[in-house]
Amino acid sequence: MERNTNFIVRHYLSAAALTASVMMFAGTALKAQDVRADFDHVKQIKAGVLNVGYAEVGPVNGEPVILLHGWPYDIHSYTEVSAILAGKGYRVIVPYLRGYGTTVFLSPETPRNGQQSALAADIVALMDALKIKQAIIGGFDWGARTADIIAALWPDRCKALVSVSGYLIGSQQANKAPLAPKAELSWWYQFYFATERGQAGYDANRREFNKLIWQTASPDWHFDEVTFEQSAKSFDNPDHVAIVIHNYRWRLGLADGERSYDEIEKKLAAGPVITVPTVTLEGDANGAPHPAPSAYAAKFKGPYVHHTISGGIGHNLPQEAPQAFADAIIEARGMIKL
Repeated sequence: MERNTNFIVRHYLSAAALTASVMMFAGTALKAQDVRADFDHVKQIKAGVLNVGYAEVGPVNGEPVILLHGWPYDIHSYTEVSAILAGKGYRVIVPYLRGYGTTVFLSPETPRNGQQSALAADIVALMDALKIKQAIIGGFDWGARTADIIAALWPDRCKALVSVSGYLIGSQQANKAPLAPKAELSWWYQFYFATERGQAGYDANRREFNKLIWQTASPDWHFDEVTFEQSAKSFDNPDHVAIVIHNYRWRLGLADGERSYDEIEKKLAAGPVITVPTVTLEGDANGAPHPAPSAYAAKFKGPYVHHTISGGIGHNLPQEAPQAFADAIIEARGMIKL
């Protein structure tokens, strides 16, 4: 696949050093069917307020990589990426976010909260439960925002970052500002979810609704029914609708968050910079709302590179361009000062 590249690099490793760092992880590629089997038989672990379901691929003593999905997707966005990285010797962990798949709350009393800080705290708790001190973290959509937050607020836990659509940290205050009409139109589902009709409609039509989002967010990705259904099963989670609705209502200030996250949200509202080595990615056919790379480049103050992936690549970049995403993880690893 052709790759158009825009570079914004502040501390750049030489080509020789980057090659050497990649060679450290050279290995034999895993069979795709073996990785798919790992994704079909997820592990479970209690972490924070959740019992988290997650796929794990690669050697247990490999360098940890945590990959985070978004809405309305699931862990299968990373099946092929995981096979590539595990074949290079990485230990790849792909969790279901709260409200997806086999990730469930430990208590019925816990608020079904979808705010950004709660999702980030979930992943830090997962790392603690798995005894992972530091990891390379990558994500797209909700997963990119979660990865950004961890990199910004807990840089000691994030060794390097790969973020599709760049810097996605936001705040309720920032979201009060109206956008141009065309931009508002692209957020139609957010306004739909703000209504009781929207919540009932999403609950009744999860598969049809989310297939529409897949189609509009990735207009050039011609996925088949088997591929969609593989991920669609995760929307049957009993808390899925509550988490999704709360996430979008919270963004608009229409739903309250938990007081325990107020301090984190205060820090996020200030737009903290990210200093860990970072690779940002964007697909050339992303049909979902997303910022221009030039709008967020200044938020990355450490080693930084941006790539635009061409060839009709949409919003679900890891699944549509798995080699490019895996290459970005390896590149981010090579940007770490040795």
